[in-house]
Amino acid sequence: MNFASMNQQIGRHRWTICALIFAATTINYLDRNVLGLLKDTLSAAGVFGAEGHQEVNYSNVVICFQVAYAVGLVLAGKIIDKVGTKSGYAYALIGWSFAAIGHAFGHHTWSFGFWRAALGLSEAGNFPAANKAVAEWFPKKERAFATGLYNSGANIGSIVAPLTVPYIAKAWGWEWAFILTGAIGLAWLAFWYAIYGSPAAKLHNGVVTQAEYEYIHSDLDEQEAEKADVTKAKVSWFKLLSFRQTWAFIVGKFLTDPIWWFFLFWLPSFLGGENTRKVKEFMAAHPADVNTLKVNEFLANHPGYAGKLYDIAGTHFPGVISWPLAVALVFTISGFGSIFGGWLPKKLINGGMDANKARKLSMFIYALFPLAVLFASRLGTINTWLAVATIAIVCAAHAAWSANIFTTVSDMFPKKVVASVTGIGGMAGAIGGMLIAYAAGILLQHYKNLGKIEVGYGVLFVVCGSAYITAWVLMHLLVPKFKKITL
Repeated sequence: MNFASMNQQIGRHRWTICALIFAATTINYLDRNVLGLLKDTLSAAGVFGAEGHQEVNYSNVVICFQVAYAVGLVLAGKIIDKVGTKSGYAYALIGWSFAAIGHAFGHHTWSFGFWRAALGLSEAGNFPAANKAVAEWFPKKERAFATGLYNSGANIGSIVAPLTVPYIAKAWGWEWAFILTGAIGLAWLAFWYAIYGSPAAKLHNGVVTQAEYEYIHSDLDEQEAEKADVTKAKVSWFKLLSFRQTWAFIVGKFLTDPIWWFFLFWLPSFLGGENTRKVKEFMAAHPADVNTLKVNEFLANHPGYAGKLYDIAGTHFPGVISWPLAVALVFTISGFGSIFGGWLPKKLINGGMDANKARKLSMFIYALFPLAVLFASRLGTINTWLAVATIAIVCAAHAAWSANIFTTVSDMFPKKVVASVTGIGGMAGAIGGMLIAYAAGILLQHYKNLGKIEVGYGVLFVVCGSAYITAWVLMHLLVPKFKKITL
């Protein structure tokens, strides 16, 4: 039976729920991408202080987000498990929409840090709520696929942002880029409140068929776990931390989430820097063919130069690319990675492979691809698009990995603690994000002062390439098999 005919027979309301989560995740990443895209514009406006301190001040603003995001994830997981998916998701989205808009009123490093922290605290609710909704609405064999679909919203948000934000900032000022992207999320609430409910409530209202309801609850091990949990007692964080399964998720998130954060906040700056470097190299090699004064004036007046091939004082500079297009391309490819990441284990399970082996094998495959980024700096000297291609491979592999590591939580834990465990692991990922933000700020500022910032990026790419295979090995040692625990 194919996918379409199966949905037609048993019903498809669960995919409507998946679409809602996808939309929220898209908005989540649209809002958080604005800062990285406007980094050079904000630096030129003096938001990050004087030249010589801007990389460090920018990394401090990013760290403000990460600290608040880490705290928010732990709180959000508990709150969402307590108040329920519908209310918890709505509260989070209201919070991050207003926080995103608030950036327009910040014009200094400290005020940006405040609004960034507010955004991190509220955006933390997205993945615990989304993961809990998937656990409530999908049987185990479809969860990685559903997670991959909604998680691809992170990539869609990251595609839409570079195609719109720089141009909004150029036309109306950078403040409006934050206001307009922040306001979009408020419209989502009307659809969420109108459509979302538990499977039991939707069955009672006639929206979900009996066949779909039974299909959603078709995992026998989960039914047995629910029956065994006769007391329905609340589970503390300390209890959850006593399980190796929790630590496997923590380790996996701690090592791999920072890689996504790094590319999210530094990719536009890296590509813009590559453009500037190629322009200056061409100027040094062909001084007679370039009006140096006009070119330097152009670069000074166009921070974050977008790379129009023939637009600097009428001169063509080989190797210069349009970085907004490149960023959009990277996250477009990542979107396909997210969907494929969920599809592969589903395909393996449907082919008769044990669910544990299917998940482990898929994650091992995805952990190998990021090693390609080890060649990014070298390839970038040949052609910037080659560096873009290797970064796209890493981001696509991360999206595929992410679809499965989220699903391991519902594989191993009862539904009532899925949001809490997701929050704990997400906090670990955010702490890892703080560390890489701090390291990137120090490292890049050091090499920028030496005039060799590309060396700093090369060091960071080594970290990015090796993180996933390290995470897979440690997770396998902690939990050889993703088996449902009994609380």
